[in-house]
Amino acid sequence: MKFSQALLEAIESLNGNKMRSGLTVLGIVIGVAAVIAMLAVGNGAQASITGSISSIGTNLLFVFSGAPDQGGPGGPGGGGRSGNNVRPLTLADAEAITDRFAAPSVDLVAPVLQGNGTVTFAGENSTTTITGVTPAYYSVRNLELSEGEFVNEEHMLGRMSVVVLGPETADNLFGRHDGVTGESIRIEGQPFRVIGVLVAKGGGAFGSEDNGVYIPFSTAQARLIKREARDQVDIIFAQATTAESVPLAVEEISTIIRQRHRTDIGADDFTVFTQQDFLSTFATITGVLTIFLGGIAGISLLVGGIGIMNIMLVSVSERTREIGLRKALGARKRDILMQFLTESSLLSLIGGIIGIIFGWLIAFVVGQVAVASGTDFTPIVGSDAIILSTSFSAAIGLFFGIYPASRAANLEPVEALRHE
Repeated sequence: MKFSQALLEAIESLNGNKMRSGLTVLGIVIGVAAVIAMLAVGNGAQASITGSISSIGTNLLFVFSGAPDQGGPGGPGGGGRSGNNVRPLTLADAEAITDRFAAPSVDLVAPVLQGNGTVTFAGENSTTTITGVTPAYYSVRNLELSEGEFVNEEHMLGRMSVVVLGPETADNLFGRHDGVTGESIRIEGQPFRVIGVLVAKGGGAFGSEDNGVYIPFSTAQARLIKREARDQVDIIFAQATTAESVPLAVEEISTIIRQRHRTDIGADDFTVFTQQDFLSTFATITGVLTIFLGGIAGISLLVGGIGIMNIMLVSVSERTREIGLRKALGARKRDILMQFLTESSLLSLIGGIIGIIFGWLIAFVVGQVAVASGTDFTPIVGSDAIILSTSFSAAIGLFFGIYPASRAANLEPVEALRHE
């Protein structure tokens, strides 16, 4: 039997039982659509996270107090890790890193103090992140201003009560994020004059930079954010001269702080992270998440395959006399095998094609919902997801069609003709 003839007979057979064929195909459609949609969401999440991290530069370094084996680096607002054997990072540490002779691969250094507080204006309250920064922070974090200016040396020296707002914070307070420069707000009850508003950037490695206020480091240190040590800092951001010099910059920074803290190699009380470290960590997390979601969706495909086997077994039972007649007229075992395998594969193929369309539509709808809610997230339907789900559905059609086809091919003609 030629394949074309087997294909025509398969189409005719499936067309004769439209309702049953449709319900069988539905299982594969749901499975393929689920796999494609889940993988698209996982890929979109990974692209969103890595894009957000990469947007602040590939030559950025983060220096935290606390070694990784002591529970990980201290995050923003945590005040650094100041356990019995951990010496906190200080302004002196940051100044030492700026030494061009000791750290030629480091371009800029920006120590930071961070905490949470309440910001008010005309009865409007907003709980946000308060960040004490130096002028170098603007360049190190690759920020942009939509209006006004950033913190400068004059503000630092005078411990001035000035503030730069994130656009989300400005919206919460004023209902807009333009034309607010010159307004006065209160941070933890203390008056501050708005000198600038940042351009929206979305979420970052430490949360959204849009929902925050930035004040001079000296002002934060003296009036708002108190730490155990007078010159303690929470994080030191550093910018390497080039992306290629990042490993050298990490080594130079580690050497400087190790000497200042008088710690041995392998017993560091600080951690230096790079953008690549964060990218690798998030890529691993989102990769596992994507595989997990794809695996759950794959169960739907498995259920669809079992449905195909069920229907094919029913079909073999119903067509026993037909099979006996075919074999009596000279049909070979492989002809019967091909006929039923073609039917199961065709069911799987049709379900796969429809599933691809539905999977893409689901991913598109999720993307539109994300846009409508203001989330920077776009599901990505990759060719790998389409190839994987289609190949898997075809394999399932063949696998679950083998037993019914083999059972049909092994029927004895005489017994088959006697079947009622």
